[in-house]
Amino acid sequence: MSLAESAAGVVLIDKPAGPTSFAIVQKLRRLLGVKKIGHAGTLDPFASGLLILCAGREATKRIDCFMAGRKTYQAVLQLGQETETLDPEGAVTAVRPVPELREDELAALLAAFVGPQLQAPPAYSAAKYQGKPLYHYARQGIVIEKEAKAIEIYSLDLNSYDPLTARLTLTVSCSRGTYIRVLAADIGRKIGCGAHLTALRRTRSGGFTVEEAADGAQLFAANSPDALAVLQAKMQTVEQALART
Repeated sequence: MSLAESAAGVVLIDKPAGPTSFAIVQKLRRLLGVKKIGHAGTLDPFASGLLILCAGREATKRIDCFMAGRKTYQAVLQLGQETETLDPEGAVTAVRPVPELREDELAALLAAFVGPQLQAPPAYSAAKYQGKPLYHYARQGIVIEKEAKAIEIYSLDLNSYDPLTARLTLTVSCSRGTYIRVLAADIGRKIGCGAHLTALRRTRSGGFTVEEAADGAQLFAANSPDALAVLQAKMQTVEQALART
């Protein structure tokens, strides 16, 4: 069996903040010697956490199956500041005072966001319009409004709120296609001071958790001679992975 054949399957990576999801895919292509690799749900460069990688034709044909499950995120919101990208990568567009907030008030406010709803993708996103991602247009000052799609927030839990820094930490369980950046901005508007997503970590996708993933920061370090062995040890067959969806 060739290296490429033995490398086919599904592998979980704990993506560090910084690299793009596509950069992780490219690195795996070089390490595994497999050209056909895709990810089951992208993470923005500033985000970290669980990234499901499908290597080989049989695995990539099933990407939709691996994308379909519930997602769980740890999200940090900066209240009182809005950015053009709704995250830390964009310029600040508005600064407003943050009102005094009690935890019981925050919990009640967050509860209103739980349930089925419609959500449109943000201007700076990879959603396509006429074959190009929305961020392609947004960077030229062109705002394309895409039709809102049905999503669901299954739970939205308050982990902590620091009034000194005005930072709000949440655990979000949601359906595929949910933009946590948009949710963060909506929460900020509901509070009345605006907000942007300043940190995001995906901890679960369907039946997979980040605890079982290979450490991306260690795996892709320049002086990591065991990277291939680590990947192969973590690789699941398509059948094994499908049994967990």
